[in-house]
Amino acid sequence: MRLTDPGFRPWLAAAAILTTSCAGTPTAPAPVPETTAARPESVTDRWDLAQIYPDTAAWKADLGHADAQLKDLARCKGHLADGAARLRQCFNLYADVAQRFARLQTYASLLRDEDTRVPAHLELAQQVELLGVRFSESSSFVQPEVLALGRKRLDAWLKAEPGLAQYRHPLEDIVRQAPHILDARGEDLLAKASLAAGTPDAVYGVLTGADIAWPRLTLEGTEVTLDQAAYTRYRAAQDRAERKQVFDAFWSKWKEYERTLGVTLYGQVKADIAGARVRNHGSARAAALDANAIPESVYDTLVTQAHANLPTLHRYLKLRGRLLGLSDLRYYDMYPSIVKADLRFPVADARRLTLEALQPLGPEYVGAMEQAFGARWMDVYPHPGKRSGAYMNPGAYAVHPYLLLNYNDDYESVTTLAHEWGHAMHSHLASRAQPFLTANYSIFTAEIASTVNEALLMEHMLKHARDDHERLYYLGLALEGLRLTYFRQTMFAEFERNIHAAVERGDTLTGESLTQSYCELLKQYHGDAEGVLKIDEPYCVEWAYIPHFYGNFYVYQYATSVAAASLFAQRILSGQPGASEQYLDLLRAGGSDYPYDLLKRAGIDMATAAPHQALFARMNRIMDEIEAILGKK
Repeated sequence: MRLTDPGFRPWLAAAAILTTSCAGTPTAPAPVPETTAARPESVTDRWDLAQIYPDTAAWKADLGHADAQLKDLARCKGHLADGAARLRQCFNLYADVAQRFARLQTYASLLRDEDTRVPAHLELAQQVELLGVRFSESSSFVQPEVLALGRKRLDAWLKAEPGLAQYRHPLEDIVRQAPHILDARGEDLLAKASLAAGTPDAVYGVLTGADIAWPRLTLEGTEVTLDQAAYTRYRAAQDRAERKQVFDAFWSKWKEYERTLGVTLYGQVKADIAGARVRNHGSARAAALDANAIPESVYDTLVTQAHANLPTLHRYLKLRGRLLGLSDLRYYDMYPSIVKADLRFPVADARRLTLEALQPLGPEYVGAMEQAFGARWMDVYPHPGKRSGAYMNPGAYAVHPYLLLNYNDDYESVTTLAHEWGHAMHSHLASRAQPFLTANYSIFTAEIASTVNEALLMEHMLKHARDDHERLYYLGLALEGLRLTYFRQTMFAEFERNIHAAVERGDTLTGESLTQSYCELLKQYHGDAEGVLKIDEPYCVEWAYIPHFYGNFYVYQYATSVAAASLFAQRILSGQPGASEQYLDLLRAGGSDYPYDLLKRAGIDMATAAPHQALFARMNRIMDEIEAILGKK
């Protein structure tokens, strides 16, 4: 997960630079397993935030500096048309404020996530959030004034003033969006209204994170509170009766809140649509995709390809049933491991394996990563109060990316490390090659970097597996990862498309109608009618559990990214001439152009079937290997 706002471009939405995580909801502090709580650590296992600011006093001083710069920025209002030199000066100031804001926010969020129990750390995060609102308000004049320049005058100034070259893409992008940018008064009002924009998501987060009274169950001989964290753990129980018990209890609790959560999601959808209409877009989806100039055909191709290749998913589901010894696969059978292996990987091994696996990317990439491993970019292990999960934060542009892990010595931890370092190296290469305003990149390309690393790691592990059982373990994990990242995310994307379209047609949404709509997709994707996997209707309230639907059409990018990564990995591993350098050029490009165009330049068109077919070929090849191994037994 890359901790940054989906589709963010700092010249359009400064306050959003790092305020939204891909997960979409607050996360609880990480549990500290007894086996890891007393783990000996070296200093290199903890990140060094002093590389950003030596202490909070320095942070507060820089916050004051940023506020002073906002006053200078306000003096640019009404003067962007004074000439090319003045435009350059104002954009230099804007870029400096944006970079300082990102640095301030990065430090505050990392400090908070080190120990979420410290109120003073939360206070810093709140202070920088308010700075972001002031920044948006202070810079709301930029888009209308650039538009007033007109294409002809802007082109002439770009030719006449070399210092404007680094801002070419941001400036041209503002002009591209002319039909969707309001006058100065309208932009100022939208900036002021931004504080209320996240209300549905905030209500969802509080309700599901704090207010729901979760059921108590006895599982694996222990009484547990079946909250979201416990559900994630116990849904994979080896005992099938316990899995069913978990599903029945968990989803019946969500069903109790179906009506309320229907209201929050309906509110989010209406907000998405209202925002699109205010900016003169034809639909909420068109507005979301236009932020990065993604053709709607990319989205539709994804859904079409997923439907056309549901037999590949169904083949996997049947294979899952076979490996689990089940002839009547149910939805609660989707999470237990199909092959178990007692493999332990200390973090030193994870670093070594990742470096070995990424050798095909060349010495520049591997060498930079090896050096970074010892430079305290990463906080490795769980600690009391530490945020759970894993992410990469790229906001300290002039320093380096930072990574949060909760490493637990299992293979999932190894893949997470490789994944997050894919993000980190993407940011590292882009920051070295691009100025600040074009170093940041969208999720459309971000998740490619992480999933290419995962694919290369998987191939490396398969080559060095000790026996067929270990190979089965890695192959099974790869298949499940592709199911979750491609088919499940595409199903989410289709649901999101459907519910927005319904409201745009004038329909209303209720919890009951959302459950019905989601249920139809669940059954279609999982082959309920074909007898592949039975979907029990009480589980169709699952939509209420998914935070992605409050993210306004971003989740589809996980599926497109893993498809593109499959094609990149295929080319790199097959030794196709220039494949690695073409891929690294994509990473270096950052956000210097639209992500769809950057991918086309790298030889991948996401509006075509080719990258999707690479993913399906990979899934079928993995299943061929599994069946060949099973045939030996």
